[in-house]
Amino acid sequence: MFREDFIIHIFSGWRSFLRKCLFRVLRVGPIPSHIAVIMDGNRRYAKKKKIDDMTGYDAGALALLHLIIYCMELGVKYVTAYAFSIDNFRRHPEEVQKIMDLTMESVMLLTWISKLRTVRVHFAGNLQLLSADIQVAAKRLMESTAGYNNFVLTICICYTCSEEILHAVEESCKEKWDDGIGIIGYDRGNDYERLIKVVDIEKHMYMAIAPEPDILIRTGGEYRLSNFLVWQSSCCHLSSLGTVWPEFGVFHLVWVVLDFQQNYHYFAKKKMQL
Repeated sequence: MFREDFIIHIFSGWRSFLRKCLFRVLRVGPIPSHIAVIMDGNRRYAKKKKIDDMTGYDAGALALLHLIIYCMELGVKYVTAYAFSIDNFRRHPEEVQKIMDLTMESVMLLTWISKLRTVRVHFAGNLQLLSADIQVAAKRLMESTAGYNNFVLTICICYTCSEEILHAVEESCKEKWDDGIGIIGYDRGNDYERLIKVVDIEKHMYMAIAPEPDILIRTGGEYRLSNFLVWQSSCCHLSSLGTVWPEFGVFHLVWVVLDFQQNYHYFAKKKMQL
């Protein structure tokens, strides 16, 4: 899908120099640790450019690659991308299959990038819904990059936050049951103790690998979370951009981070209260 010389080109040239100058200015203020993104608008981009939908998804994958590189240079440690919702299986089977093919290609590309830039890659979601070959490739990539901690990329695939919470509750109950404690609360004096606590739920979330996002970006002019990181986004900066995802670029990122910095003290105070 993307050639090695093209990826190297992103890191060099006058555009890279301009980017680094912009990021040096941004780093005067607080830099988000974790940026999450809902990549909305691939099909609208394809319609706008009068190209087929899959070419639009390819352009979206390229935009994500750019975002990863920008965040590395800026000093953002965690990036999480909403790639495919469980609800997306309702789309036309041919479209779903093409997206799965692109997913397999992306896993191969990320395998190469992870070696070049020591990126840890994590797939969050119900991976059992993926085909066997994608499951194997994804798990192999997660295992091979598990020791990297400079930069963490999470791809949410076959994901909804509702399913994530259900999974976490089930795993928490199973853990308590296996420990011989049971799952029903009991009286201790005059207090009622919950055996399943928030910390138990959060430990078993798909997203336990990363801290709560500082910024959640949605492109395409939409203002919905679409069942994405609902649990984790109570104290993050929400940014809705009118641009469709394949057109997301470095100046959009700069704008979002500047907006975050202007509101940083408010969100930091809220997190301290929690």
